Amino acid sequence: MAQYIFFSGKGGVGKTTLASATAIYYALQGKKTLIVTTDPASNLSDVFEQEIGHKITHIIDKNKIYDLPLYAIEIDSDEATKEYKEKAIAPYREILPHDVIASIEEQLSGPCTTEIASFDRFIDFMETNEYDVIIFDTAPTGHTIRLLELPVNWSKHIEESAKGMGQTCLGPVQTIQESKERYDRATFLLRNPEITNFIFVMRPEELSFYETVRASKELNTIGVPTSEIIINGILPEEVCEIEFFRKKYESQRKIIKKVEETFPINIRYIYLRNNEIKGIHALVQVVDELFYEIKPNFQDRIFFEEPVISIKKPDLEVLWLPKKDTKALFFTGKGGVGKTTISCISAIYLAKKKFKTLLVTTDPAAHIGEVLDVKIETTPVKVIENLFAVMVDQEQAFEEYKKKILDEAKDKYSDDMIKAMEEELNSPCTEEMAAFDKFIQFIESKDYDVIVFDTAPTGHTLRLLSLPFDYARQLEMMNTYEYKRNTDIPSENRFRKIIDLLKDKDHTVFSLVLYPESTPILESYRAMLDLKSVGIETQLIIANLILPKEVCTNDFFKNRRAMQLRYLADIQQKFNLPVLTFPMMEKEIKGLKMLEEAVSKVEEYVYSQ
Repeated sequence: MAQYIFFSGKGGVGKTTLASATAIYYALQGKKTLIVTTDPASNLSDVFEQEIGHKITHIIDKNKIYDLPLYAIEIDSDEATKEYKEKAIAPYREILPHDVIASIEEQLSGPCTTEIASFDRFIDFMETNEYDVIIFDTAPTGHTIRLLELPVNWSKHIEESAKGMGQTCLGPVQTIQESKERYDRATFLLRNPEITNFIFVMRPEELSFYETVRASKELNTIGVPTSEIIINGILPEEVCEIEFFRKKYESQRKIIKKVEETFPINIRYIYLRNNEIKGIHALVQVVDELFYEIKPNFQDRIFFEEPVISIKKPDLEVLWLPKKDTKALFFTGKGGVGKTTISCISAIYLAKKKFKTLLVTTDPAAHIGEVLDVKIETTPVKVIENLFAVMVDQEQAFEEYKKKILDEAKDKYSDDMIKAMEEELNSPCTEEMAAFDKFIQFIESKDYDVIVFDTAPTGHTLRLLSLPFDYARQLEMMNTYEYKRNTDIPSENRFRKIIDLLKDKDHTVFSLVLYPESTPILESYRAMLDLKSVGIETQLIIANLILPKEVCTNDFFKNRRAMQLRYLADIQQKFNLPVLTFPMMEKEIKGLKMLEEAVSKVEEYVYSQ
């Protein structure tokens, strides 16, 4: 039986790096090891410095020092969907008429098929005996919880549908009955600590700690215990002689103590490096620290010469301020780059300019409440004058959506039809449609001058933004069912209006938030191209966590700052867009007072390097 190891945590905490190092550790012991990423915005290829993609790929050491039994795959949701549909349809191609096959294909063209297909591919790896160790590098926490809840939810949905009318959103229950057995087996494996280890990676920061505690509790509710915590990015004491970093170091120690008091399990510690971790040689050094507690040499003199850079500055008056209609501002990017903080700063900036502003989070691991230090509800809450905030709660959205559909149908269809309809709506993938319906309501709103969207990490944001296109196509299929013809499912015309709004640069502004390192830049560039492919133009880059020159007085931080400036030059050349730079702050930004201090300097960040 293979050993399964899951890595999760808030975006940007270093999951992929530590999952990759762990994979190398087992491969160095001669164990045949597979690392699987379920993150829609995977950077596994970037870490190993070789093309991987949606196929099992042997990891090669380009320096030819190591010959490892190490393999990797990046699950691609589109490819997984094609494979799932073909697997479902293939047995019937020779025995059913062409029009029936076409009908099955149509039914499997809904957006929920994408989710179940990616999940089905994930289950495949939990059933193979080909590897000694399988490591799952997962998406940021909120989406990982969703992934791990799916076997429980789908098994329950299939069981309940079998007792009723036998209808699911993927077709008659008998056609997916076999899947229930797979989901039950997967649930057993996930809950067995002798087979499965679940590791949370976190930074020694307040938000990361909060996310780890919350997610660990959620996992426990479905019977999956947390095995271990890895605290990554710890500042070495010996390089923190200047007050700016000494305060950060002391703040980190307080969080580390909190973690140790909260989690009575094994905790490992990884120090911040003065350069990026990429390639097998660098990962082997992480193995030494992670498994053998060999502390890195922080005095390594790897000097980068500071480049002279010229950055195209943004005009925030044009980009952010509404003219006539409501303006929508989207902030997205790799997890952990500071999207939530930037979204909060931007929303307060607009409110201070007397525009009625709504701050919306569509991230399942919503943090705006922690950043604002205000309790955020599922209905808009007033934060300060002209600023309101709201979160999309997927479960509540699901119940509201289901009730709306069934209430509309009550007087139009028979009891049996309503019962079949309710069974189908109880599908786990209806949650996605319900959350999306809520998202559409905010986009359509005319109650605010500006709506600021703090979105989920890149891959999931792109999924959200592709839904109007997917659902517009699905409506044709839905309208073939008589009981759905007159229900309040959004019309194709409604989706077309949403698509037009998203493409309208005067109405909607997309900003990519990143910090100046290789992986966030590559991920953001891919996101910009993906958005462009559906006609959505990115208009602003926000480079966050820039080290202030005046505090970089020793070799360690001079090196990190020089590296950042080189990447800022790359950002300007690669994206050719205005860049707003935000400096790293002495303290983690939390609470309205600190946010308002940051807002007072926004114009300064626009006009200074």
